[in-house]
Amino acid sequence: MRHITTNDSPAATIRGIADHSWQARGLCHNMPPKVIDSLFFHAARDRTAIGKAKSICGQCPVKRACFDYALGNEIRHGMWGGLTEDERRPWHAKVNKRLDYSRVKAAFEGRDIHLSDAEREAVTRHAYVRGWSPERLAFTLRLDLDWARDLMRNAAHAVADRDRYWDQDDETEPADDETAQDETAEDEDVVSPVQVPRQVQTHSLIAALRKAA
Repeated sequence: MRHITTNDSPAATIRGIADHSWQARGLCHNMPPKVIDSLFFHAARDRTAIGKAKSICGQCPVKRACFDYALGNEIRHGMWGGLTEDERRPWHAKVNKRLDYSRVKAAFEGRDIHLSDAEREAVTRHAYVRGWSPERLAFTLRLDLDWARDLMRNAAHAVADRDRYWDQDDETEPADDETAQDETAEDEDVVSPVQVPRQVQTHSLIAALRKAA
């Protein structure tokens, strides 16, 4: 379902999944296919090929775009962005936990970027708060309608839980100074099994998301 919008903000600097324009500026673009295969899709532990490929990638003006393309499209084989398959493995392992609000904003602007689970959740929650329909969310995230409905349902539960516990007052009785110091010392030695970081949202970020939505 298509929606008409008055959003005239400039396009984000993040490249979309289908954007291949950067490849024409790569130093490997005009190389023969056999040379590309031998250097960038080399055999395991071929140090000579790896060294030559890294020397080319080190001078390439689109090395970062090449690296992002491999991460966004789950390309694990070969040399991309100057990194081998083994060197990129830690990045692939943690890319689905990435939470970059510039990518969230780009998704609201209609860019076809690869969102992580955390970024998709941020888009869904903001869309729910803004009163979006599941059809509009499905079109924005390019999802199946049933999947979009499930995401909106989860967002509704998350927002309800947040509002329920956000302003709860601490009803415990204040302890005296000595007891408080002892409890503080004990708490410092206890590590919580689940660490939940608190996300900080600035007013400018919230305003940008509202404009994009």
